[in-house]
Amino acid sequence: MSSVAIIGDVDTVTGFKLGGIKIGYEVKNDDDAKNALDALIADEISIIIITEKIADNIREYINKKIGSNVLPMIIEIPDKSGSSDRDSDPMKDLIKRVIGVEMIK
Repeated sequence: MSSVAIIGDVDTVTGFKLGGIKIGYEVKNDDDAKNALDALIADEISIIIITEKIADNIREYINKKIGSNVLPMIIEIPDKSGSSDRDSDPMKDLIKRVIGVEMIK
């Protein structure tokens, strides 16, 4: 069992696989992304890396599946086209969920 997996476009998944991540799901639509997330949760993967654009498209589904649980940890990264403009910082939200304290500047 691996503890890290990636969900993303073909280029992102290929790059992470070349870097040593063994489990990767190349997704083309929201249903593929939801199915990949379900499979990784069922396999008890601890860390799921997902591109920001895919995560934004299935945000409600992620929140429903993960809720306030610490694991799996969802880490959102930019894809090859760059970072998304957002109202909130996913890393800040992740830290708050994991340690229960909001980090401020």
